[in-house]
Amino acid sequence: MPGGNNTLMVLRERFGKSRQKLLEEIAMGVGKKVGSPAGVAVEGHSSAKFDRVREAFEAHFSEHNELGAAVAVSIGGETVVELWGGWKDPARTRPWTRDTKACLYSTTKAITGVCFAMVVDRGLAAYDDKVSKYWPEFAVEGKGDVTVGMLLSHQSGLTGFVTPADVDDLYRTEASAARLAAQAPFWEPGTAAGYNPITIGILATALFSRIEGRSIKRFVAEEIAAPFGLDVSIGLGREEADLAAEMIPPPESAQLYAYSTPAQNATRNPIIAGSLGNDPAWRDADLPSGNGYGNARSMMGLFDRLLGDRPGRPALARREAIALATRPWSEGIDLVKGIYSRWGAGFMINADGLYGPHQETFYHTGWGGSFALADPVADLAMAYTMNRMGDLFDRDPRRTGLVKAVYASLGETSR
Repeated sequence: MPGGNNTLMVLRERFGKSRQKLLEEIAMGVGKKVGSPAGVAVEGHSSAKFDRVREAFEAHFSEHNELGAAVAVSIGGETVVELWGGWKDPARTRPWTRDTKACLYSTTKAITGVCFAMVVDRGLAAYDDKVSKYWPEFAVEGKGDVTVGMLLSHQSGLTGFVTPADVDDLYRTEASAARLAAQAPFWEPGTAAGYNPITIGILATALFSRIEGRSIKRFVAEEIAAPFGLDVSIGLGREEADLAAEMIPPPESAQLYAYSTPAQNATRNPIIAGSLGNDPAWRDADLPSGNGYGNARSMMGLFDRLLGDRPGRPALARREAIALATRPWSEGIDLVKGIYSRWGAGFMINADGLYGPHQETFYHTGWGGSFALADPVADLAMAYTMNRMGDLFDRDPRRTGLVKAVYASLGETSR
């Protein structure tokens, strides 16, 4: 969810330190070494070449207050790291297992990006198609030229509701979609991007159902999870409650954004709590911007299947469709985040080296810490899931430490 420079402002107020000092300490994880109980067993496997990744992951529990988590890495389609450890709950009564699913929050948006890439690959739509081709009511208030690709890359000018909304509105898909479609954009569509953290899911599944006939939630279950054996889902079935990790909200400061523009304020209408990932109504919803659930192994597998066909393991879509989805649809200062960003059609694209040395890497992060990425240059996919939500966003030492360890194992340098 949103952060960037606004998070630094909050941290400066809390700790009275300079921007540069904060950046240095955040990158090194200083101030986060609160410890974790002895005896946290890390299970799974990692090849000897990737011992650095195991060491970095183990350090989460001793240095970064990790509660429960998992990480998985593949190279050339071969799993070289799959580790998990800790607990599903703060009482430490339910061990984290290989199959534990966590709420992915905004990492869910990558699953939505995959769904659209698949229907584009099947010839059902094109990224350059106008949204109004499938959804005529959308073409009002200056939005008639918004394309599918523009919507998915946060260029539509719709960042949230303009009239008061509550969390229940996030679950009323069609009513809320109609409400958003009737709005005027906050800026001229296509001239800039501004991150839409929540209601993009309402817009996306409403558009997708008009193109494909099924909601994104149903499509993921029937076309991705079942046929490819990937334990990912939009929402979480009641029968899977025992698999779910209990999400631990981030510190209060993580929700104190210094936003001032109407486009920014709309992203916090309504304000959501980090504990929503534990709520039955959230788990029941079709909100493919934030209520995805999965384990690290399956999220890694999802991203690996975006890198092309392999013997005995077909890709989710042809390389041409993935290339279209993961090219930069927008580059520049994001009007919501206030930082330089590169957006694909449903994906983030490496902009500053935090996610490896290659500009071609595409990924998505989730509120609190989760992420998944694919690097076409290194033929690498990786994913990380956890339940204790952090408040340092892209500078979270758990994220940066794992990425650095993976590329160091390959003999490359990441920021």
